[in-house]
Amino acid sequence: MTTVQPCYQIDNISLYQGNCLDVLAALPEASVDYVCTDPPYGISFMGKDWDHEVPGPEYWRAVARVCKPGALMLAFGGTRTFHHLTCAIEGAGWEIRDCLMWLYGSGMPKCGDIGKMLDKAKGAERAVIGIDPVRAAKLVHQQGAYTTDAGWSAGHRSADITAPATPEAAQWTGFACALKPAYEPVILAMKPLDGTIAHNALTHGVAGMNIDASRIGTETRYNPPAGNKGGTAALNMGVKGMPKDVSGTVATGRWPANLLLDEEAAALLDAQTGTLKSGTNCVRSKEGHFGEHGGLGKAGDVQVTYGDSGGASRFFYVGKASKKERGEGNNHPCVKPLALMEYLLKLCSTPTGGVVLDPFAGSGTTLVAARRLGRSCIGIELEEHNCEIAKARISQAALQISS
Repeated sequence: MTTVQPCYQIDNISLYQGNCLDVLAALPEASVDYVCTDPPYGISFMGKDWDHEVPGPEYWRAVARVCKPGALMLAFGGTRTFHHLTCAIEGAGWEIRDCLMWLYGSGMPKCGDIGKMLDKAKGAERAVIGIDPVRAAKLVHQQGAYTTDAGWSAGHRSADITAPATPEAAQWTGFACALKPAYEPVILAMKPLDGTIAHNALTHGVAGMNIDASRIGTETRYNPPAGNKGGTAALNMGVKGMPKDVSGTVATGRWPANLLLDEEAAALLDAQTGTLKSGTNCVRSKEGHFGEHGGLGKAGDVQVTYGDSGGASRFFYVGKASKKERGEGNNHPCVKPLALMEYLLKLCSTPTGGVVLDPFAGSGTTLVAARRLGRSCIGIELEEHNCEIAKARISQAALQISS
C-alpha cells in the first residue's frame, strides 16, 4: 500500500491534496464510519474543468473499500445529473436508501434570454434602456461593483436592461431554456451490512441513522400511571386532561424528514400555509396501547401530538449559509451552509461520533463542520487552490472553538 501524507492536519482533521482514487487506495480498509460529500455534478459549472463529468463507479468502489459495513453515505447531486450519480453509486455495490431534498430560495437561473441570443447571432447592437436594480444590488454585494450616471463600468454589463434590436429578438424576448434552481437532491446510500443490523452494530459500530440527535423541535412525552396499560378514558385525554399522577418529560421532537429547507425557502413555504396548529390528543399504538407518534419509546408509553403552532416549515430542518462562513478569499462556487453540513453529520454519526470521509472536499465545509462538532474527518481535494481555502477555514474554526 502506498503511503500518503496529509497536506494539513489539526487534531482529528486530515486534509489530503490529490486525486481521490490515489489517496483512497492508500487509506486503511474499513476505517471510515460514514461519508458526506458534494461531488462534481457533471454540468461544466462556470466552465470549470473539474466538473466535466459525474464520478463513475470506480470512485464509489474506492470509497466503499475504506468504509465499514453498514456505513452511510450522503452525496449531493445536480437536478439534471443526479440519476447518473445514483446509478454510479449503486453500480459500485452501494444500496440506495433514500433521496433527501435540500430546498433553498436563493438559486440563480443559469441560462440566457433567447431574444438576446438571436440579436447576438445576428451581430445586432442592443440599446441600453436602464439598469436592473435587483441585479445591480447583487453585483455590488458580490463583487464590489458600482454604478455611475453613465451606467455600469466595463465587466458589469449583466445588470443592464436592453431593448431588442431585431424583430426576431422582440418575438423571443422572455423565453429561456431552464428553470430557476431551488433544490438539490442528496442521495442516501449504505454499504451492505455484515449480517443483521444488530450484528453490524455490535461488530463494526455502525448501524442506521442517529434519529434522536437530528430531531426537529421538542415534544412532551407522557407516561401512564403505574399499572395502567391504557384504556378508553386515557385515549380521549388531551394534554389538559392528563391526571396528576402522569409524569411528563420534554424530549427531542419530530422525526427528521427527507426534506431540508433554508430560511428563505422556509419563509416562502410559511407564506403559503399560514399559521397551523398541531393537535394535542394521545395516540394509540398498533398493539392497542398508547404509543408512538414518531417516537422511539416503548409500546405502552403515552405520547401526545405536539400542540405547537407556526408555518409548515417547522416540520423540517432550517439552515442558512452566510458570507462569513465562506471566509476571506473563498471563491469556490459550490459552498454549502455549515449548519446544513453539521446537521447531516449528526444524522449519520455513530454513538461514538465516528470517522467521516469527504472524497471531494472542495473548500472544506464538511471538514469545518466536523471540526466544530469535534468529529474525526478525512478530506480529499484535487485542486491546490481549494486546499488553501479549506486550510484557512479549518484553522479559523479551530480558533473560534478555542476562544
